[in-house]
Amino acid sequence: MKNLKLEMHFAAAAALCVAGAANAAIVYSGTLNFVCAVDIDGCYINVETGVLSNGPGSGVPGWDVNPYSSAGGMNFFNSTGGGQLRQPGQTTGPAGNLAVGTVIGSTGSFNTATSNVYGNAAAGWQYSAINMIGFRFVSAAGTTHYGWMRFAMGAPGSAGTAMTRTVVDYAYESVAGASIVAAPAPGALALLGVAGLASRRRR
Repeated sequence: MKNLKLEMHFAAAAALCVAGAANAAIVYSGTLNFVCAVDIDGCYINVETGVLSNGPGSGVPGWDVNPYSSAGGMNFFNSTGGGQLRQPGQTTGPAGNLAVGTVIGSTGSFNTATSNVYGNAAAGWQYSAINMIGFRFVSAAGTTHYGWMRFAMGAPGSAGTAMTRTVVDYAYESVAGASIVAAPAPGALALLGVAGLASRRRR
């Protein structure tokens, strides 16, 4: 799958959220709507190459994010250096269902365990709804990057017939160490004070 690379110039309002990111380079996946397998492997995602596939992980070299579960919830298995952002103010527990506008960066608290996201009410995950995580990953070049990813979660179900987990889309900051603002799609960044699109091209 091809990613869309979006060169975005941040306005002053966004600069308050992302210090030093005058010329952020957001890489957006485009709409994926990829349905994750309901099993112990789940879906493996390499956010840099845009390759995602249901397990095993050997099918996606260099994978970064792995949502999985054979039951009614969802867990994340992490590559080295990876993790999912908890809700602001939380220092324990699983990945949070983030609000639009949440800053994802080095100052956040990231979960690296395989906790069920529905096992902690403070995480804010909802059934039959779109949920959004913040994540970090280590690139092929060895640098740490931050991004967001959306999941369409179905109704709860029993093992073997559990709810669907669909990867809707994701985006990440191509500048190593730079923060990114959680947004449901690139166009919505304008609502957060981000100035116009400078260029758009296919990778």
